[in-house]
Amino acid sequence: MQPHEGEAATHEALERAAHPERMDQLSFAALRAVNVPRCEGAFDHGLMDWTPLEWAGALCGEAGEAANITKKMRRGDYMPTVTDQALAHHSLAMELADVVTYCDLLAARCGIDLGQAVREKWNQVSEKRDWTTRL
Repeated sequence: MQPHEGEAATHEALERAAHPERMDQLSFAALRAVNVPRCEGAFDHGLMDWTPLEWAGALCGEAGEAANITKKMRRGDYMPTVTDQALAHHSLAMELADVVTYCDLLAARCGIDLGQAVREKWNQVSEKRDWTTRL
């Protein structure tokens, strides 16, 4: 199977963005380095082909799917077995991953450094709440 065009560049970008000593952790920079090229190479549209409103709509759709899973978990639609609980948690994890992916694409479309924005907002809220931890 031939790799898709751009996959080698995407892999190189990930390697540059990732910290070798923390290969098990994903940074915002590492996500961005592979997310935008995949968006532009593996789908029928590029990053700039969608407006920020369209990216926000996709983000909200994924957040809605995550909320629907948690609703079903709360009302007991998943049977209380280990297998069903694991399936529910895995399904939720996959939807949350979609939320983060679309959030990064929306931020990329708007020229926002998501890591910097999260750090700034976290610190603002921590200060407001008199919480000493800062990012």
